[in-house]
Amino acid sequence: MKAVIPVAGAGTNLRPHTYTQPKPLIPVAGKAIISFIIDDLIAEGVDDFVFVIGYLGEKIKDYVEGHYPNIKKEFVVQHERMGSAHAIWTAKDAIQDAEEVFIFFGDTIIDADIKTMLESEHSCLAVKKVEDPRQFGVVEIGENDFVKKVVEKPTIPKSNLASVGVYKIKEVKKLLSIIQNRFEKQIAEVGEFPLTDAIMGMIEEGTKFITYPVDNWFDCGKSEILLKTNATLLDKEGYADEDLPTFYNTIIIHPVSIGKDCDIKNSIIGPHVTIGNNTEVHNSIISESIIGSFSRIEEIVLNQSLVGSDASIRGLSQRLNIGDNTEIDFT
Repeated sequence: MKAVIPVAGAGTNLRPHTYTQPKPLIPVAGKAIISFIIDDLIAEGVDDFVFVIGYLGEKIKDYVEGHYPNIKKEFVVQHERMGSAHAIWTAKDAIQDAEEVFIFFGDTIIDADIKTMLESEHSCLAVKKVEDPRQFGVVEIGENDFVKKVVEKPTIPKSNLASVGVYKIKEVKKLLSIIQNRFEKQIAEVGEFPLTDAIMGMIEEGTKFITYPVDNWFDCGKSEILLKTNATLLDKEGYADEDLPTFYNTIIIHPVSIGKDCDIKNSIIGPHVTIGNNTEVHNSIISESIIGSFSRIEEIVLNQSLVGSDASIRGLSQRLNIGDNTEIDFT
């Protein structure tokens, strides 16, 4: 089993953070997004990975090689971003002889029993019921619970099942053949080749797909979702830090995740705060936020904030002498 992890996107919805940091390396609940994916797959015995890199790809390569030196890994470059099917096509030389591939897009965190998908006798795709499926690939189920149709971002959805970007493909050569055929005939949507169209082509040629519902799906493409994901995971067992060092004159409101060698004093941290390594926080209040590594935060109140690495923020300090019956609003 080969795992294909496309991580070539520019992450434009998370700018300015993704100008210098690829989205899969942004920390959530104490570790990079891509680590959730790799760790889950390793836990189920997968040790052969293909990473499709592009934008800031060297940073992803350095991270994977540094944190996962013992897995089999190959990096292929997607020079042009022409859709999710094109990302898989970029990895064709690495996967064309594989009996099965497990595709896991690198900006997604799911709460699911991946083992069930890996052991399925059929190709399968992970799904989640959503309120507004028009922004996703929508899955329709037919007879015998097999997938009848997959439509990319339909105007009028006929189902509320969204594809979450996780697939197991048993007929790898057929998938690649269909993608190639679409390239040659230029069957594209707004200049892109979505993987859902290729999967629909496989279904039309007789491949049976089943769905696998996930308990939670975190599509970490926007800052507000990223912060919500951080809070949700910190609330779950095993993600927040329980044994923290003592920080001078500081109150910790759990759950939080605080990296190594941080200098925190005269502050209130939490709840739902992730702080990277080697970060300084002085005289500040931080809640519901993610702070990167090697940053300096001083004399400020932060809530629902996303601060990158190597950032420096200093707030305003006031000295007040206020009499009776006074109202002051600093907003």
